[in-house]
Amino acid sequence: DIVELYELTIAEAHGLLKTGKISSRALTRSVLDRIAAVEPKVDAFLTILEKSALEEADAADRAVAAGACRPLTGIPLGIKDVVCTRGVRTTCGSRILENFVPPYDAFVIKRLKEQGAVIVGKLNMDEFAMGSSTENSGFKVTRNPWDTTCIPGGSSGGSAAALAAGMCLGALGSDTGGSVRQPASHCGVVGVKPTYGRVSRFGLIAYASSLDQIGPFGRSVADAALLLQAIAGHDPADSTCVPVAVPDYTAALSGNVKGLRIGIPREYSASQGLDPEVGAAVEAAVKRLESLGAERVEITLPHTRYAVAVYYVIAPCEASSNLARFDGVKYGLRSAEPGDLMQMYRRTRSQGFGAEVRRRIIIGTYCLSAGYYDAYYGKASQVRTLIVEDFKKAFEACDVIACPTAPTPAFRIGEKLDDPLTMYLSDIFTISANMAGIPALSLPCGFSGSGLPIGLQLMGTHFNEEMLFRVANAFEQATEFHTRRPAL
Repeated sequence: DIVELYELTIAEAHGLLKTGKISSRALTRSVLDRIAAVEPKVDAFLTILEKSALEEADAADRAVAAGACRPLTGIPLGIKDVVCTRGVRTTCGSRILENFVPPYDAFVIKRLKEQGAVIVGKLNMDEFAMGSSTENSGFKVTRNPWDTTCIPGGSSGGSAAALAAGMCLGALGSDTGGSVRQPASHCGVVGVKPTYGRVSRFGLIAYASSLDQIGPFGRSVADAALLLQAIAGHDPADSTCVPVAVPDYTAALSGNVKGLRIGIPREYSASQGLDPEVGAAVEAAVKRLESLGAERVEITLPHTRYAVAVYYVIAPCEASSNLARFDGVKYGLRSAEPGDLMQMYRRTRSQGFGAEVRRRIIIGTYCLSAGYYDAYYGKASQVRTLIVEDFKKAFEACDVIACPTAPTPAFRIGEKLDDPLTMYLSDIFTISANMAGIPALSLPCGFSGSGLPIGLQLMGTHFNEEMLFRVANAFEQATEFHTRRPAL
């Protein structure tokens, strides 16, 4: 009963393109028309690439005609504006990079182009990926397509909102503490944070280098698997990218979870601030997996309660170091009244960075300063090791861990802006996976009483994304949540 081409999943569109039932140009046109219709309500895009998207669609149609139709050939995708795109403005949601045009493509963009994907635009985000609501963008606030008075999540809020609203068939985001999974949960789509080192960070503008990872958004688990398949793999240009073979993720979509052990962390159910509707939806999801033959195991992650504190030391420290390069000298904004060198630095960075980015740079610089380094960064790194050990022990008892993605459904725009600590707690369930470097996935598992999506988070062992796809796919096949669309 699908009416419009922009509503297709990637897998469905690929089938129609391959058999010549639709053209990439028609599909891309449908998506561009959808952007024209609903973008004013959602504000997900920072740059719309209509002309080049149609050219890429025509090239894809020629490739299909020549018998070369790969899974993403001719598929319209959106890209979070933290990933470098050659010749296309890449702002990182910040005024300091407002007119920055990279001279090269990120590794993941090269991979998408090799498959003949169509890039329809660059998507809004919290500035330098710092935020949980996409309210910290230097340009505009993105709205949740399910309720435009609510946030879409962050920092990849533009990616999740654009996909949920039908303005692309898939999207890329980045995840440093939950920035793919939390907006996926709030917008009712599938979001994956791969294992650290599974996807190259070459061309990803850095926030916290030991935590950042690029990940895909899809309307279905299969779509997310196809996107990860395209971007995963070794890249010698990124020293943290691990030379491990990439399995066939679609082969994991068996729908069979018989005998799998689902770990339920004791600490998460007792978490303060867990909305009862979210708790009930996640509990129902676990029961559904049990009915499919999985077994519930109680596990413990004792150092969970330190995760948010550790994250908000380590990430700002790395940000303070990474963002030092934006100084008004080499590229990006320079203050119009530079004064002497010190004044030029100070004015450029004060004018170019928003409040949240300045806050995190100051926290990080303080934690790294002489006399405080051991007490803060050193101690946080030690506790991070304990969190990694918690997961190692837990995975001896279970195959996959299930918990909420976010503690509440999407909150109202402006609700938490003046309270950074409450905002930081939005990531309480997602941060640990980044700390431990393990893969994690969010998929729709219910709706709140007011009709907002709720996400189930699955976490697995290093480089075992297949296990997440397998469990998520089984749940998705047994439920209808992923088929619902916002009525924009």
